[in-house]
Amino acid sequence: MQDLERARLRLKEDNLSLVVVKSGKVIFETESHGIKGFLGAIELFGRELVGSSVADRVVGRAVSLLCVCFQVSAVFAVIISMKGIRILEDNNIFYQFEKCVPNILNQKRNDICPFEKLALTSATPEEASRKLRTLQQ
Repeated sequence: MQDLERARLRLKEDNLSLVVVKSGKVIFETESHGIKGFLGAIELFGRELVGSSVADRVVGRAVSLLCVCFQVSAVFAVIISMKGIRILEDNNIFYQFEKCVPNILNQKRNDICPFEKLALTSATPEEASRKLRTLQQ
């Protein structure tokens, strides 16, 4: 859990939106908001993310499915959705959070985030990963 604590501290202290730590080293960090940061980490590292710890500002079903797909070992979220928690628990991924919300909303806060909607239509983490990467492009 040292990796997760390092990721959490880096996220909070440097006001980042995503930090990925593996084997004691920060391998990815970004200020990019939304799911784009996580998709960027996937593009750069792919399967090297296996066993890493992720600290993210917002974790919903979409990010949780990506964590499952890329076999992340632990997650810290400033804000997490109930659906995100369910995915992490169902896949035995350790998690911590500061605030839990029913749903992750879009930027205008008037509807569910489009990435979350897409994740709801995915039967598997791999399908979600493919769909989310396609939508992001």
